[in-house]
This record gives sequence, structure tokens and C-alpha cells, in this order.
Amino acid sequence: MPEPTKSLSGYVKTSNMYLTVMVALAVGFLCGVIFSSYRASNLAPVQGSVAVSGNAGAPGPQPLTQEQSQTLSALIQATKTTPDNVNAWTQLGHFYFDTEQHEKAIQAYEKSLELDGSRPDVWTDLGVMYRRAGNPTQAVKCFDRALAINSRHEVALFNKGVVLLHDMNDTQAALKAWEKLVEVNPKAQTPTGQSVKSMIDQVIKGNPS
Repeated sequence: MPEPTKSLSGYVKTSNMYLTVMVALAVGFLCGVIFSSYRASNLAPVQGSVAVSGNAGAPGPQPLTQEQSQTLSALIQATKTTPDNVNAWTQLGHFYFDTEQHEKAIQAYEKSLELDGSRPDVWTDLGVMYRRAGNPTQAVKCFDRALAINSRHEVALFNKGVVLLHDMNDTQAALKAWEKLVEVNPKAQTPTGQSVKSMIDQVIKGNPS
């Protein structure tokens, strides 16, 4: 799929970069961060999409810089000129993701997935946007769609656990998702470097059955 415009060549994100958001858990022992598939960090073994914070709240949209405005205009024009351009819709979703425009990101990602629903990374990032938009139930559904395509998708498993624990108070289901993650990657870590295995142990200690 060609780039929407030459000026956007430097804007393309890879699925190996992490975007982390603020950790907000009163207990203090659990890192409640959720990852994005398209932005990753080589610092953590978990591979895939954006992770979700334990705090569903996120900073609101900020005024765009001139460069951002130009990028946005180019992306919107690309989606109008070639409305079946999956890459253009995906990058537009990424742009709105980065600029905290959750509802617009959801619309762009959903259009992208309507054109090609086979990408678990994009499903995962859509889930992050639903979570930040205050819809954790839909977020989990998106993570499940990612996992239906790739049952070993590490970021979807991690993010699903975060949302289940923090937003839906379903500790057992969260642990199940994280235990699957450790099965897939025994060395999986949170963005702060804590092993997922130790995080599971701490949750179990704090929530004895």
C-alpha cells in the first residue's frame, strides 16, 4: 500500500515502539499501564500495541502545532482522495491517538479495520482508544478480536488484563489474561521493568481467593 503522501514518510510508526501513559493505582504495587501496538519500546519484552493506564482518564486534546496541522490535512486529504487506502486511515487513527482525540481515532481505526480487519495491532490500538474514551467493555471486545486473530498477541493480553482489573473489577479474568501472557513470554515485563509474573503474584497476594 503506497504512502498517502510523500510528506508523511517520516510519520509512519512501527509495531515495535511503546507509548506509555500515566500509572494511577492507589495500592502502588501494580503498574497499570496499557500499550499501543503501533508504538513500542525496545525496553520491554512485551511486543505489539499501546498499553492502557490503570487510570482511564488521559490528557485532553492539545492545540496542534503547525507541523501537526499540515500532517493532519495531508492525512485527511489522502482518505478523501483514496478512501480505500488502509494505510491512510490507519495513520490518521495514529495521529488522533497521539493527539488524544479518542473518538476521532476510533472512527479512523474502525474505517481502517472495515477495509482490512486482519491486523491484531490495529484492533489493540482501537481497544486502547475505546478504553480512554470511557468504554472498557468495547475495549475488551477489541482486544478479544485481536486475540482471535493471534492468540499469542502479547500487548492485547496485557491490555485486556489491565482493563479487566482496573475498570471492570474482574480480578480472575485479568489474571487469566496475564497468565496466558507469561505462558507466551515468560520474560514479559511492564513498561517500568517489572516482570508480569511478579505482578501476577502481587495481585494474588492482594486478592486472596
